[in-house]
Amino acid sequence: MSYFLPSLRFWLASMLVCVITYTALMLALAQALVPAKASGSLVERGGEIIGSALIAQDFSSDRYFWPRPSAIDYDGMGAGGSNLSPTSADLTERAQGLIARHGATPENPLPADLVAASGGGLDPHISFNAAMFQASRVAASRGLGTGEVRALIEREAFTPGGIFTSGRIVNVLALNLALDAAAE
Repeated sequence: MSYFLPSLRFWLASMLVCVITYTALMLALAQALVPAKASGSLVERGGEIIGSALIAQDFSSDRYFWPRPSAIDYDGMGAGGSNLSPTSADLTERAQGLIARHGATPENPLPADLVAASGGGLDPHISFNAAMFQASRVAASRGLGTGEVRALIEREAFTPGGIFTSGRIVNVLALNLALDAAAE
C-alpha cells in the first residue's frame, strides 16, 4: 500500500503531461501551421463538405474514375485489410470480377492498383497508369474526347515524394471534381 499513492500520483502526472498537454500542444501547433491538414483535409464544394482528400470514396458511375477496391467498403471510421490469403478463392473471384468490370484483356492489362486494395482500404489515390486506363470509359460516358480527359489526368497527377519517387499518382476525388468542373 505504501507504493500505491506515489504510483497513482505518477500515473496522473504522466497522463496530464503525455496525453493531455502534449496532444493539446501538437493540435495547436498543427492548427497554426497547417490548418487544412490538421482539420482532416476536408474538401468543400458549394459550401458543403463532400469528402476528404485523405480518405477514398466509392465512385461506381461510369462518369467517374473508380478508386482502388476497399476491403472495408470505404468506411472512414477505421482502416483495415481483408486478411485474405493470396491463394484465397474469394480474392481470386473478386479480382476476376474487377478485371471484367474494367474490361481488361491480355493485350490491355489492368493496372494492379485497380485490382488490389491498399493495406488500410482507404487510399484515396490511384496510379497515373490506372487513371489513364480508365480515361476512355470516362470520356465515352461523358461524351468527351479521350484526349481531353487524358489532359485532365496529366494536370491532376503529381509525384508524392518529389525527386525521391518516380511514379505519379492521382487523387480520385480531386480528379472527379475536376471532371465535374470541366463539364460546367
